[in-house]
Amino acid sequence: MKDVMLLDCTLRDGGYVNDWKFGRDNIVSIFERVVDAGIDIIEIGFLDERRTFDPDRSIMPDTDCVGKIYGDLDRGQTMVVGMIDFGTCSLEHIRPASECFLDGIRVIFKKHLREPAMAFCAELKALGYKVFAQLVSVTSYDDAEMLDLIRLANAIQPFAVSIVDTYGLMHQDNLMHYFDLLNDHLDASIALGYHAHNNFQMGYANCIAVLNRKMSCDLQRPMLVDGSIYGMGKSAGNAPIELIAMYMNHRMGTHYGISQILESIDSNISSFYQSATWGYNMFYYLAASNDCHPNYVSYLMQKQTLSIKSINDILARLQGETKLLYDKNVIEQLYQDYQKNEVNDADALSALGDLLRDKPILLVGPGSSMKKQKAKVSAFYASHHPVVISINRIPEYLKPDYIFLSNSKRYVGLATRLARERYSIIATSNVTGTSPDAFDYVLNFGSLMDKDAEFVDNSLAMFLKVLVSIGVREVTLAGFDGYSVRRQNYADPNMEYDFVKQKAAYLNEYMRGILHDLQDRIHVSFLTDTLY
Repeated sequence: MKDVMLLDCTLRDGGYVNDWKFGRDNIVSIFERVVDAGIDIIEIGFLDERRTFDPDRSIMPDTDCVGKIYGDLDRGQTMVVGMIDFGTCSLEHIRPASECFLDGIRVIFKKHLREPAMAFCAELKALGYKVFAQLVSVTSYDDAEMLDLIRLANAIQPFAVSIVDTYGLMHQDNLMHYFDLLNDHLDASIALGYHAHNNFQMGYANCIAVLNRKMSCDLQRPMLVDGSIYGMGKSAGNAPIELIAMYMNHRMGTHYGISQILESIDSNISSFYQSATWGYNMFYYLAASNDCHPNYVSYLMQKQTLSIKSINDILARLQGETKLLYDKNVIEQLYQDYQKNEVNDADALSALGDLLRDKPILLVGPGSSMKKQKAKVSAFYASHHPVVISINRIPEYLKPDYIFLSNSKRYVGLATRLARERYSIIATSNVTGTSPDAFDYVLNFGSLMDKDAEFVDNSLAMFLKVLVSIGVREVTLAGFDGYSVRRQNYADPNMEYDFVKQKAAYLNEYMRGILHDLQDRIHVSFLTDTLY
């Protein structure tokens, strides 16, 4: 076993970007270039019995399919390994190592599965494989749990145990804490590995720190470090293997052929980057800075109602094991609790009733019909002289008497203009910065939201409820077009949400239901074209 080994995981971790569909030619080219570069270990994809065989994909249902894709390739001196997410590929799908192209299998598992997962590792080892125990979400382990994992590993004697920073949470202080704990207690024959992610842009730096510890302390234990070509990988991506190889060549006397990796970036990887970028961005920063699963960030951002500050505030309320074990019900409840921000709005509703109850009202939305039917809207305004109330937007050619703000993300975008131009603001209590005197009228979000709906905070539905509650009997709507999958839904294309087109049918049907339920209490007329 080499003293320090470099492992390429492009075909496995990079597959999260493209659903492992690299294409047969790319798979072969990446494999051959990694081997020609002299990389010590190549991970050629996932073994997952739930997937059907596809020669264009580096995810395979069994070890027989590994041979169908890679069996005629020259591995040179490179060790070839695959990966199993524990529980997704049973032993009956795995032939003995003597009958397989694979030299080793890496097994990823979360800490609560460590005992059955390590027993599975022992069974793989009995089949002749070099077995790697991959400690997913390593930052979730406390010291006692890590020592228990070490106990299991020492009994089984895998080829390697790897620190896996799944969500890119680690800086060098906690990385070295886990490194030292493992190094001090693992049997000396077991290699110690590190697999980085780049949420904090620490992947490469942390790899250097691990390698430097090896050199500065003259550690006798074998070590391995993971990287991927151009950093291609899950979420914010991995440490770029070309950078690690460069560092090892300069500092450790290795002779990796970096030009082969650069050729692979140009020929095999760059096309995937153009269509599905990976690497550091705000999304993964939010997940890492809150020590939480990225799906929580995705869920809140897809709401399209929250400022970044609000998202951070909600993520900070996650507790314990649920931080890294995604639970949709947990995050939805935190979202609803955060949005409620209960206030007593009796005085605000009474004042709005006095102002609006007997007036003609034009409620203005953000739909593209506000541009297409501008003449019609302007003529109505000139003839009826209505009170104009705009929802979450300042219209282009009508000066609203009131702006209704129910979406803190929209509010942040309007804040500069609202500070410069004077409008009367009606805001729900969830909006960022809301306090008893922040806006002219503050309404209780909790009493307006629809907790049974998929989207609890439809702004039109909420304001119609407000109008009903203050005794308004008639309202005219412009710019509430409904949602289409085929056309632009907003007058301002910057307001367009991807999820809206995915949920167009549901959103339209939901609003039709609201209008039906309110028809006996308020007469709603549409001035512009609508799908409602």
